[in-house]
Amino acid sequence: MESSTPPKQISASEYLNSSRLGLSHIKAMFIAGMGFFTDAYDLFIIGVALALIKTEYHPSTLLVSILSSTTLLSTFIGALLFGRLADALGRKTMYGVEATIMAVAALLSAFSPNLIWLIGFRFLLGIGIGGDYPVSSVIMSEFANVKDRGKLVSMVFSMQALGLVTGPIIALILLSTGLSHDIVWRLLLGLGAIPAAAVIYVRRKIPESPRYLEKVKGDVNAAAQAVSQFAGGVATQITPTNAKRVNASLKPYWLTLVGTAGTWFLVDYGFYGNSILSPVILKDIAKSASLEATTLWTMLIFLFAALPGYVAAFLTIDKIGHKTLQLIGFTVMAVAFATIGFVPGITSALIPFVTLYAISYFFTEFGPNTTTFVMPTEVFPVNRRTTAHGISAAVGKLGAFFGTFILPILIDKFHLSGALTITAFVCLLGMFLTLVLPEPAGKSVEDVSKEDLHAVSGPTAFLHESRS
Repeated sequence: MESSTPPKQISASEYLNSSRLGLSHIKAMFIAGMGFFTDAYDLFIIGVALALIKTEYHPSTLLVSILSSTTLLSTFIGALLFGRLADALGRKTMYGVEATIMAVAALLSAFSPNLIWLIGFRFLLGIGIGGDYPVSSVIMSEFANVKDRGKLVSMVFSMQALGLVTGPIIALILLSTGLSHDIVWRLLLGLGAIPAAAVIYVRRKIPESPRYLEKVKGDVNAAAQAVSQFAGGVATQITPTNAKRVNASLKPYWLTLVGTAGTWFLVDYGFYGNSILSPVILKDIAKSASLEATTLWTMLIFLFAALPGYVAAFLTIDKIGHKTLQLIGFTVMAVAFATIGFVPGITSALIPFVTLYAISYFFTEFGPNTTTFVMPTEVFPVNRRTTAHGISAAVGKLGAFFGTFILPILIDKFHLSGALTITAFVCLLGMFLTLVLPEPAGKSVEDVSKEDLHAVSGPTAFLHESRS
């Protein structure tokens, strides 16, 4: 006799929290991650392009600072704008728009008639890159299960590592062809349009976040359908009942926002300044080295230090803890930069310098560069999640802009050792500011954010598994 026990009733959010890691998660991760591949390529390739532009146009130190940092400034605007719009209009509405902006701006950059136009097109590029941060990250977080959420969001961000490595590889290939420097830097900037354009269509096909539909819009039928579409038809609506619709403000979360935004500012100050200007920094260490040599060293540092750091982060973040990993990373970064700054002779000895530089890179990725991206997707309520992530990312990019703009000036005034000593103190501040944040690992986004304390009753739909 067949059992007549009714299927267990769970909400859309509960279904997602308890679901197994599957192909749908990996697909969503890849679609979101391609945006961050593009982000990294576009942001960091300007360092190599600048080295070429300097041989052609001989820009002033001020103009070099503006060219290297202008995209980061507009990223601030894009993150704020798209973060707010994604909470107001929906994640899906914005998903793909930012990729379109990136593709168009990258192409326009390649055809810049002069450096002033290039600054303008790079500014537009930053709007798209900034918009990608809150939208892609929160979509992944809201589709993820509790067990693998840190891993999945970290994997989205780890695609940045491939962008970091790809840029110098392409640069080395183009430089080996004998093409003029003017053509090479234009090709390097224009190629950023390809990965952005490749994901525009698939991003538009991703369903809206069921958590957003259920707890913000109150559209319970659409939430059930979105879960079903995402999970490949294994979930269907059965019984409407009462649930909570979140209506929170950011005011109770101000200290958490200071923590997420402040730590992101501090890590990006050090990370972007060092990364974008790494060919310039390495040239300062080895003055007789060719552009090809410094580009190769940059690629090797990314490949053997940054990339393993990203991989180690997404493999262990849910086991170590998101907050704990951030503390570890900031601490080791501070030690590495302080050693470079305080030990005499390090900045004139290539091997010791590169070793410590690589250690700082590993623990930047195996630490706050990853976790500052992940944690804002977890610790804020669903109706303010992309807004708060956008604010955090925007403040982070202010740190990146400030670090990239000021680092050449600091190196010129205090030499490389003095500039990196300042970076060590910045990392110490990041370590202490991390202490104000909660530990999200092993908890649902609903529990971490305590969003149900700011909720009102409303209809929802329950789901059950149904496989053909």
